[in-house]
Amino acid sequence: MSPNQLRRKRTRTLAFWPAFALFFLAACGVFPKAALAAPAEDGQTPVYLGINYPLTGPYSVEGLDQIRAARMAVDEINAAGGVLGRPATLLSRDSASDVLLTRINVKEMIDAGAGMIFGGSSSAVAIAASEICTRHNVIFFATLAYSTSVTLENASRTTFRECNDSWMAANVMADWLNANFAGKRYMYITADYTWGWTTEESLREVTGTANRQTSPGLLMPLGSTNFHNALEQAAAFKPDVLVLVLFGKDLAYALRQANEMGLNKTCQIVASNLTIGMAERAGAKAMEGVVGALPWSWNIPSLFDYPRGKEFVEAFIQRYRRYPSTSAASVYAIVHQYRDAVERAGSLKTADVVRALEGHSYQLLKDEQTWRALDHQNIQTVYMVRGKPTAKVLADPLRMDFFEIIGGMPGDKITRSEEAWKKLRQAVGLRPYLEPLRE
Repeated sequence: MSPNQLRRKRTRTLAFWPAFALFFLAACGVFPKAALAAPAEDGQTPVYLGINYPLTGPYSVEGLDQIRAARMAVDEINAAGGVLGRPATLLSRDSASDVLLTRINVKEMIDAGAGMIFGGSSSAVAIAASEICTRHNVIFFATLAYSTSVTLENASRTTFRECNDSWMAANVMADWLNANFAGKRYMYITADYTWGWTTEESLREVTGTANRQTSPGLLMPLGSTNFHNALEQAAAFKPDVLVLVLFGKDLAYALRQANEMGLNKTCQIVASNLTIGMAERAGAKAMEGVVGALPWSWNIPSLFDYPRGKEFVEAFIQRYRRYPSTSAASVYAIVHQYRDAVERAGSLKTADVVRALEGHSYQLLKDEQTWRALDHQNIQTVYMVRGKPTAKVLADPLRMDFFEIIGGMPGDKITRSEEAWKKLRQAVGLRPYLEPLRE
């Protein structure tokens, strides 16, 4: 077995008893039941959209922006006439970035009438939600879920990923890293779950650091708060590049502790995937000079003159008094894209909406994006960013202008080709295509 297969087997084994306990509690009524679908005041049955987002847990900052953007998008859609003339209504659950709770949440929302599920900031949560939605023939949109497995080993005909994957992010950073640190000493500190594993593998491949003897790595449990031991080992190794394959609060804690230890002065710190929420939690000083990748930032619409993106940023600031994050932009786009697909299909049936999405290109908050029919990966431009000097961040009116854009590549240049995708699927014993639609 490969290291990843062993990890997955171990995770499945450990998950059995907690899963049994959670389902038992749900059956006994400890968890609240979803509200039953009911007609709106005007007599029309709402179109229910289910958001499973991390209100609590290690990725809660990203979750808050998801619910903010979801409410904003639903309000806009309803002001414009709803979905096929029916009001859109949000059903929401706190995932806490927990796989077992997610399974309960998603089933509850489907039972309550949700025809589409979205949200989340964990690839493991996205895969769990996708499995439930596939079983019930309901569309699922992965929001912040960067693991390559979401649209590879775990790809489904009813699952769409709005953000880029780990491979795309790695390729965006590859040129800059190889130009500045080719042949240098790398060390990795990685979240011990599917996103961490596939992201580390992708970065190792594009930077030529696959040898774990010369480029060592450490695994950290999701939700870790103390990284001092791992960072001390990194300091002893004296890397030229320290790659933190961490996310949410975990990344913020690691960045602050690395800054306290002075590691940012002795090596280049790389955070594979960034959001404004993580930068805000880490603080401007800890973020200074850190490089990473993201599919969207609040300043991109202004830098490249994307009118709809600028409108979104202005409306979000007016409503919430903060800049929207990548997480907010992803959710906002998902809700509008679902409504658009339903309108084009003239139907709420899953098969009709899936067909309307597959291969569809659109422009919303940035340049053109496409829902690739092959695997339902959203093909889009991904950017490389660097943390701004602290003084520049503090000079911003909201003190949230953390990132400068230092590079970017269009999606068709950084996404795995159709041929490569099919070979990887076959290598793990899967068909080189997605399953047929259920009508």
